[in-house]
Amino acid sequence: MLNDKRVVVVLPAYNAEVTLARTLREIDRTVVDEVLMVDDASTDETVAVARNLGLRPIVHTNNRGYGGNQKTCYAAALDQGADIVVMLHPDYQYSPRLVVPLAGMIAYGEYDLALGSRILSQSAVDGGMPRYKYVSNRVLTLLENILVSYKLSEYHTGLRAFSRELLSTLNLDLNSDDFVFDNQIIVQALAAGARIGELSCPTRYNEDASSINFWRSVSYGIGVLKTSMQYRSSKMGFRQYSYLQAHRALRRSEPCTETRPGLASGTSANEEPQADRGVAS
Repeated sequence: MLNDKRVVVVLPAYNAEVTLARTLREIDRTVVDEVLMVDDASTDETVAVARNLGLRPIVHTNNRGYGGNQKTCYAAALDQGADIVVMLHPDYQYSPRLVVPLAGMIAYGEYDLALGSRILSQSAVDGGMPRYKYVSNRVLTLLENILVSYKLSEYHTGLRAFSRELLSTLNLDLNSDDFVFDNQIIVQALAAGARIGELSCPTRYNEDASSINFWRSVSYGIGVLKTSMQYRSSKMGFRQYSYLQAHRALRRSEPCTETRPGLASGTSANEEPQADRGVAS
């Protein structure tokens, strides 16, 4: 647990047999309460490897797509009583060692959604990101920031942490089952008034990391721009989209109050300690 909050990591897996063990090895289980893996009808030995590693994977008998996988992940994590849900791609493209610091951004009430950003770190291209992917990432992010009137360094990360309250508020079932789910959930969070923070994450591309081909990337980019324009249209009152309507107003915990040395526990740093009564000066 982290600040008395239950932390659950979810792994949306598809053909991750080679990288799964390495990913699990670097998740800090002294803090993380549960690791849930959802296998999206892999054609390799991902499920067998997961069971050998002590996981009890949830298995889709038919491939439901990347977004469909995440829907199962989040529903299962909430059923497990998660206060904080961290989504991590099990292909080892994102550092599992950042799960705890990312969860901490939620646990102490500073943010409702935290993203691991490859752009905030060293050069993503030096880390192995194909140059065309880097350029498309930057162009899409620029356009998204303009359309949604927000400022993030990256909208396309596979390392994210959510508060339970935020996930319970969003209409996830109305999102796409494809890759654009990742962008839909961010604009849903913005529409709900969520506070979004980012954490620098090193870039790691390798032959075992999952990736979509060029034409799927083009289709994804079109979907991203469509999602951003729908959000802008909704905010300007031109048209409302049901997936952007939250189940209820977002309630959030307040950030922890810092105390000055010498103050009694529970006394705010902005308050003066009360004078002792009945004691001679």
